[in-house]
Amino acid sequence: MSRLEDMSEVLRDMCEGETEAFDRFYARYAPLVMQVALRTLGERMEAEDVCHDVFLEVLRRGKDYNPGRGSLEAWLAVMTRSRCLDRLRRAKRIAEKGKQLGQDTASSGRSSEEIALRHLELEELNEALKKLPRNQRNAVAYSYYSPHTQKELSDAWNVPLGTVKSWVRYGLNNMRKHLERRGSERTTGVEEGRR
Repeated sequence: MSRLEDMSEVLRDMCEGETEAFDRFYARYAPLVMQVALRTLGERMEAEDVCHDVFLEVLRRGKDYNPGRGSLEAWLAVMTRSRCLDRLRRAKRIAEKGKQLGQDTASSGRSSEEIALRHLELEELNEALKKLPRNQRNAVAYSYYSPHTQKELSDAWNVPLGTVKSWVRYGLNNMRKHLERRGSERTTGVEEGRR
């Protein structure tokens, strides 16, 4: 049995839900996916997110892989690069919308202070998300910012659906607590400054 056939079988087993096959496939190909993503995006956290997205997609579309059309490495590299380019295009659209938002500020009646506060709120949300344990962070992020359902996530991560839902609930709760603490720190700082 050739190495290509061997990894094709591992892919098939992985798509059928075998955890050991996923571990083997991930150990073999995660460095490649990460390298392509990091080279394309230039940011480690973004590359890690793409890596997770690619392996979720492999779980969904792995049965469609055709060894006659190319190697697994090429298939994964193309898939990774496509996800990276999607992210870059999305980031560009967001930046352009932000630029237009800035231009529309005067005509929309929104002050620059309102826009600045909105940006601060988004930064605080992002910081609260980063403080979560990895399982909660991934569950919240994928539930709200990816096209995957919680059921798909539970299948991909090989955990019960209730576990994913709990991670999301605990994650949102922990984010709320973090934001409340941050809010009281700011309020306390303002009150102390007034004295």
